[in-house]
Amino acid sequence: MDRSDTESLSMLEDGLRKTMLSTSGAELDAALGELGWADMLADMHEAAIPLVFRLLGETGSHASILNDVVLLTSNGELGAIPALPYAGGGWVVWDYAAADESSAMAGLPLRRVDEGGHPRLPDARRAVGWWLVGSATAMLNLAHRHALDRVQFGRPIATFQAVRHRLAETLVAIEGAEAALSLPGEDNPDLTALLAKAAAGKAALTAAKHCQQVLGGIGFTAEHELHHHVKRAMVLDGLLGSSKELTRRAGAGLRARGSAPRLATL
Repeated sequence: MDRSDTESLSMLEDGLRKTMLSTSGAELDAALGELGWADMLADMHEAAIPLVFRLLGETGSHASILNDVVLLTSNGELGAIPALPYAGGGWVVWDYAAADESSAMAGLPLRRVDEGGHPRLPDARRAVGWWLVGSATAMLNLAHRHALDRVQFGRPIATFQAVRHRLAETLVAIEGAEAALSLPGEDNPDLTALLAKAAAGKAALTAAKHCQQVLGGIGFTAEHELHHHVKRAMVLDGLLGSSKELTRRAGAGLRARGSAPRLATL
């Protein structure tokens, strides 16, 4: 990637971030359409998916563009509403009309349905993985700022070893998920995406646990941003299979195969 491409992506990221900070839901769908989301997905999906979905997590906004990623892989028509697998063997669809009835799903307008089809999910799992990484990053940033500002015993709590360890473990989990999501996966796309999504889900849940501890009592209040990201991470972890389920599925597949494929060249 040359300098002009890097600058173009940086400008695009700034524009997307501003848009996501000011709007969400159906309005964000429309805004992304005006910004050329369909063309980005068709022409540069390997760059567009990490960029856009990570920003969804960092800003706390949401849009139904995961449907487009599923349909791209399944050769479906953009704008359709596919059923998406959910943890525990369930299925959900993105339904803005049911938004008021889905408050238990962290503000995401997901409605449970009885059954679904058999969509191919490698790109979609990577997309949700980047969304989870964005949410985890947002939680880490909140905890980091709090640790620098909160003073106890005459010094910022960021200087306490226990706090530093929790923040460090969160950062390591996030960077590990990013590395897994960035693997090419050309030889084993389904397995690579499955493991990457599991790593991202684990990283987001780790961030939720550690950042809640760093923030202490204020992190439990409805007025603080953290609870929004914690709930979102829990729902996204379940979407397209939870980290626990996907890890077990990968292990069962490897046992049945009797060998482990090479996913990356070290």
